Amino acid sequence: MAYASSADEKITAPYGSWKSPITADFVSGAQKSLGATAVDDHGRLFWLESRPLESGRGVLVKAPEKPGDEPIDITPKEFSVRTVAQEYGGGAFRIVGDTVIFSNYKDQRLYKQSIQSGDSSPLPLTPDYGAPSVCYADGVFDSHLNRFVTVMEDRREDHLNATTTIASLNINEHNIQEPRVLVSGNDFYAFPCLDPKGERMAWIEWGHPNMPWDKSELWVGYFSENGDICKRVCVAGGDPAIVESPTEPKWSSDGELFFITDRGSGFWNIYKWVESDNKVLPVYSMNAEFSRPLWKNGRSSFGVLDDVHSILSLLDIPFTDINNITSGLHGLYIEGASAIHPLSIAKVTLDDTKSKVIDFEIIWSSSPDSSKYKSHYSLPELIEFPTEVPGQNAFAFFYPPTNPCYQASQKEKPPLLLESHGFQGSDHIVNALKVSKVDLGRVIGLGKLLGGPTAETRGVLNLAYQYWTSRGWAVVDVNYGGSTGYGREYRERLLGRWGIVDVNDCCSCAKFLVNEGKVDGERLCIAGGSAGGYTTLAALAFRETFKAGASLYGVGDLKSLVAETHKFESRYLYNLVGNEEDFFQRSPINFVDKFSCPILLLQGLEDKVVPPNQAREIYAALKEKGLPVALVEFEGEQHGFRKAETIKFALEQQMVFFARLVGHFEVADDITPIKIENFD
Repeated sequence: MAYASSADEKITAPYGSWKSPITADFVSGAQKSLGATAVDDHGRLFWLESRPLESGRGVLVKAPEKPGDEPIDITPKEFSVRTVAQEYGGGAFRIVGDTVIFSNYKDQRLYKQSIQSGDSSPLPLTPDYGAPSVCYADGVFDSHLNRFVTVMEDRREDHLNATTTIASLNINEHNIQEPRVLVSGNDFYAFPCLDPKGERMAWIEWGHPNMPWDKSELWVGYFSENGDICKRVCVAGGDPAIVESPTEPKWSSDGELFFITDRGSGFWNIYKWVESDNKVLPVYSMNAEFSRPLWKNGRSSFGVLDDVHSILSLLDIPFTDINNITSGLHGLYIEGASAIHPLSIAKVTLDDTKSKVIDFEIIWSSSPDSSKYKSHYSLPELIEFPTEVPGQNAFAFFYPPTNPCYQASQKEKPPLLLESHGFQGSDHIVNALKVSKVDLGRVIGLGKLLGGPTAETRGVLNLAYQYWTSRGWAVVDVNYGGSTGYGREYRERLLGRWGIVDVNDCCSCAKFLVNEGKVDGERLCIAGGSAGGYTTLAALAFRETFKAGASLYGVGDLKSLVAETHKFESRYLYNLVGNEEDFFQRSPINFVDKFSCPILLLQGLEDKVVPPNQAREIYAALKEKGLPVALVEFEGEQHGFRKAETIKFALEQQMVFFARLVGHFEVADDITPIKIENFD
C-alpha cells in the first residue's frame, strides 16, 4: 500500500475513499476488554480479559513476575470466566490466598481453582441444575467462617423474573452444596462486602420500578455466631425525603465504611458512615462523578489506603479516563485509557506520603500494537451544542477525518457517522481527569467532571472510530440528555422522554456540525447498538435529518421489549417512556410508513436483552415498503458482539453499506458487500 512521504505530497481523494492501515482485522483482533483486576495476598496482579479471537472467552491472567516474561493464563481452555447475572454480568471472580473462585460461562456454576499453576483443574462448588439457570456475581470471602458470600440470581422458576438474593457457600474440598440464603426480599442486590473482623456485611439493594441509579439503599447487617444476619441498619437511601442512589460500599482496615452516593448535589461523591449515631458524612464534595451507573457488577471506582494522613491531592497520570482502581501492596493498579492510549492496566507507584506519582508503568494493553498508527489518529474534540430546549445544551466528542497521506478537495465536506451510545459491554472527557486522594489521604477515587440511555461516551482511543476517520469520515459520539457523567439533573432529562430527548439531541448535534461547516449535510449517517440502536431507528422513523442508518441489536418495539426482556430492565422502560400510548407512539415498528432512507440491521441470535424478532419485524416491514434494507444475523452472539469475525464483518459492512447508498465514493478496501433488498 503506497503512502505519501510528506504533508506537501498528500494524495487528493474523496472523503471516505482513503486507504488506511487501520484495518477491520486489526480493530476486531485488538478489541480485548477487561472484566476486572485483582491483587492477591502476595501482591501479584491478576486480570480478566475477554478475547475476541477466542470467541470472547474470558481468561484470568497472572502478570509476569519478571520484566520481559509473558503473562500466564490461569483459566484452562475449556473454561470461560464470565457470569450472566443481570445479563450484563461483571464480578465473575474473586481471589484469596492461592485460590480463585469464578463463574464459568457455559454452565454458570461456581468453580474453585488453585492459581499456583495454570495446569490446576477447577473443581465445581455449586450444583449442576442441568442448565445455566443459577448465576453468581460479586462474591467475597469470609475467612472467619470459611465461606464464600455472593449475589445469587435464580432463574429456575421464571427466566424473566429471577429471584435474587445474597447467599453463602462453605469452602470445603469436593463439597458441592446448595447455597444458603443470607439476605432476601428485594428485587436486586449488589456489592456485598465484609468488614475486616467478619462481624458486619454491607450491601446495596433496590427494587422495581427503580434502576440502581434512580434510587437504591445501602444496608449493613450484623452476623450472629452461626453466620446469619441477626440485625440490620439502613445507612443511606431509606429516608424518603432524600433522593439518592448509594453504591460501592468498602470497609477500611480499621472497620470504617466508605461509599458513594449522589444525595444533595446530584453528583456521585464519596461519603463515610458514622456507626455510633448512624450518620452519613461527606468525605469530599464536588460537582463530579466518582462512579458510574451499576450496569455491571464488581465496579471499583475507589480504594482505601491505610496509614496515610494528607490533604486532597491530584495524582498526575497519562490516562484521561479511568474505569477501575485496585489497591496493591506497593501502589495502585488502574484500568484506564486516553485519546492515544487504548484500554490498559497501569501500575502507579506513589511516594511515601501517597501524594505524588513516582512511577507509571503500563502492565497490559488491549491493543499493544496500536501506537504504530498514532499518526493516523483523530483526536476527539469536546463540543457543546444547543438542544431544542432554549438555554439547554448537550455534549459530544467530534472526531474529524485524519490521515497523514490524504486530503480531500477544499470544496468537499466529509460524510458524518453519528454514534448514539447504548450498550454497556462494548462502549468505551478529554479533560484533566486525575486520581483524587481524599479524606486525610485514605480514599483513592476517580472524579469525572464530564461525561443511555443511562451510559456515557468518553473521549478515549476507540479503534473502530479510527477505522472510519482514517478513511475520510467524520465521527461524532453524542452524550445526549440522559447520559451519565453530568449529574442527576442531566441524567433525568430522559425520564418519560426516551425517543424524544435522545433523538432531538442527536439531530441537533448533526445540524450543529453542518452549520459549523464541519460535515456534509447530505451525507449524514447514524448508528448505534442496543439503546443506541433504538435512538437510530427512532431518528430515522420520526425525523428527516439522516440519510441512512445502522442498528446493532437495537430496539424497534418498546412494548415487546417490556414483555420479553430480562428482569433487570423490565421496568426501566416505564420510567423512560410513560403510558401505553407513549409506548405505541415511540416504537419505530409501528410507523414503518415514516421511514424514508436505507437501514442496515445487525443482530445476535442469542440476544436475551433485545430478542432477534425485533430486527426481523423491522426488516420485513421495510422490505415490503420497498426501502433499501439488509439484515444480518449472527449465530452465537448475544447482546453486544464478542467474536472477532463478527466485529470485523459488522464494521466492514456498515462502511460499504453507507458508501454504496449515500457516500458517493468507492471504499479502498476489498470488501464483498452483502445483498441489499430493494437495491441490488
